[in-house]
Amino acid sequence: MERRDEELLQQHLNDDPELRAAYEEHLQCKNKLQEYRSKHYLTLEEEMEEKRIHKLKLASKDRMMANLSRYQGRSSAAGAAK
Repeated sequence: MERRDEELLQQHLNDDPELRAAYEEHLQCKNKLQEYRSKHYLTLEEEMEEKRIHKLKLASKDRMMANLSRYQGRSSAAGAAK
């Protein structure tokens, strides 16, 4: 995620429940994936779960970026108005 996107995310996280939900899901998935990646060996079930969580993490990031794109248009227009 680019710095500009991170700044927009922080600006709108408290105002946008949909954005917050996607962000929190993304963080939960990221943390769970780190747990799996810290293991030396994964069972077949853990490998399947890791793949499922990775897909959820990507989907939550896509939702975050879609929400942020609404704000990017607004901030570009506000910057042009100055």
